[in-house]
This record gives sequence, structure tokens and C-alpha cells, in this order.
Amino acid sequence: MKICETFSLTLQTFRIELDKYVQGLQGCLTLEMQNLETEVRPYLNRWYEESVMHIHRVVQLLQTNLGYLLHAALSHKLFEVTGADEKTKADIARFIKAASLQGLVQEDSTAASLCKAISEDSHSSLIIDCSTSPPTLTNRVSNRFCDDWIQAFLNAAERFNPFLLRQILENFKLKAIQDMNHLKRFIRQAEMSHYALFHCCLFLQSCGNGDVLLQNARAEHSSLPEACGVITVLEEFLGEHAQGSLY
Repeated sequence: MKICETFSLTLQTFRIELDKYVQGLQGCLTLEMQNLETEVRPYLNRWYEESVMHIHRVVQLLQTNLGYLLHAALSHKLFEVTGADEKTKADIARFIKAASLQGLVQEDSTAASLCKAISEDSHSSLIIDCSTSPPTLTNRVSNRFCDDWIQAFLNAAERFNPFLLRQILENFKLKAIQDMNHLKRFIRQAEMSHYALFHCCLFLQSCGNGDVLLQNARAEHSSLPEACGVITVLEEFLGEHAQGSLY
């Protein structure tokens, strides 16, 4: 009984995927129910492979390049998969959607602003060419925050544990959300205090995810001039720090 309860709890982390898979079952059902063996049973037999194992397959496919996918998910970056079959394309799309924070921390208008800004720059799309092994990524961008999570994903994939992979993905998103909330608080304080602004700079420098945090913050505070002024200063600081690290 305890094993069944544990399995049920771990499946909860895949609730969205499982709900969607069950909805897809409707397309297999007919009034006469004459296709139970030819369509319905094979569809049900694939539920674990289709709804649970996709994260494992993507980690195995991308390996040390996984950070670019994580960064694309956090920054709402457009992506295109080439040289791959439909299953692989669907796996990558579902991974990026699962790693995205859309609907968790941002208002719809914020997400829309980010997507609009990114779509206007067609050269920013992440291209994942699966015709090579390993896949070749073009217009790839990552940061220290995303790269620091790669090893945890690889270790879980080696253990062939899709539930641990999903938990790591949820922890990754939770940490990103916590950092976004910290930045929002720092920005409010920095509007009135240079000392708080200094603390904000130190936080962005140490968290390793400053580019993504500022991108989201600018979209979210676009109608607040004072906050935008603080964000501009922070962007300049982050840019100077990035240039300085090259020398």
C-alpha cells in the first residue's frame, strides 16, 4: 500500500501531462468500441513512455547543452527544432513548457510583452539541429544559474529516475521564482535608497541569473517609470560586470 501511495504522489508531478494524455484518449474512442484492441489499448500502454519519460529523453539528448534549453524556457525564447522526428520535437517542446515559469509568476500581459519583444527579433530564436550527434545549437544563450543545474539533471538521468528529474525541474523553477521575488523587493527598496541599489547589484552579480531576472522585471514594471529607471541602472551594471569578466 505504501509503495502505491508513493507512486501516486510522484505521478502528481506529471499531472498536467497525464491530464492532456487522457484528453487525447477521446480521439481514440468510438461509439461502437470496436477499436479497443487496435487503438485504445496501444494508446493506454504508451502513457508512461509519452507522459513521463520525455524529460529523461531530452536530458539524454542534450547532455551538457541542457543549460541552453533551461535558459530559453526562463526567458521565453522562441525555438525551432530541425532534423528530428515528431516525437523528439514534441519532447523538446514539452520540456521547455515544463521548465517555463509562464502562469506561475507573471501576469498574462507580462508574458505577452516578453513574447512580443522576442518575436520581433527573429535572429534570437534558438535553433536545435538534431541531425548531428550531439545536436547543434544556434543562437544559444545560457548563464551560470542554468549551467549549475545541468549536473543534477545528468545524475538523475543516469539513475533512470524520471520522477527525480521532474522534482529537480520543479526545484529549478522554485529557485528562479524565489530570486525573481527577491529582485522585485530590492527594486522597490532601490527606488528610495542607494544602499538598497548597491545590494541589488550584488544580488544580481551573485545569483548567476541576472539577465533573465532583469528581462522579466522590465516587462513586469514597464508601466512604472521609477522602477524602470532602477532596472536601467542594474542592466548597465550587469553589462559592465560581464565585460569586465572578459579581461
